[in-house]
Amino acid sequence: MSPSLTVRRITAHQGAVLRELRTASLREAPYAFGETLEEALSADVASFDETADRHANSSATASFILYTEGHPAGLVGAFIDEAPAPRAFVYALWVAPAVRHLRGGELLVNAATQWLAERRVHDVFAWVADENRNAMRFYERLGFGPTGERRRIPAHPEEYETLLVRRVADHVT
Repeated sequence: MSPSLTVRRITAHQGAVLRELRTASLREAPYAFGETLEEALSADVASFDETADRHANSSATASFILYTEGHPAGLVGAFIDEAPAPRAFVYALWVAPAVRHLRGGELLVNAATQWLAERRVHDVFAWVADENRNAMRFYERLGFGPTGERRRIPAHPEEYETLLVRRVADHVT
């Protein structure tokens, strides 16, 4: 019997869970995120509490947690940027290796996309590290395609990432 998976938006009091998942993701895939493990570990614990509170209550940014049998096993963020022509993003997706085969990443991205769709966005974007071929294939399977935009990864300027996009209406569940 495979474990049950659920996804829920983070709650205001889950700063410790956010820190646990964030540091686990940075330990396992340090090249894939915009911050380093050292930065996350040295951050004030209260900053994770503040982020959890903001992501639980904001209409412009949110985090979603994947649970397997009630235990946190994955994380994704979603936000709408404040540019003159706002764009919606999913970011910092991570699923514990032990449950990746159960499609938790897909559940997380779909939950974030649904939340963004409720805010009337038409496209969802994701920056993906060029080096992370598994992530690139994952997003492509979910219907994301390249925009042609690339940039250096802020935390790892020797590496690049590619901006992917998918239409929301085509993928809301």
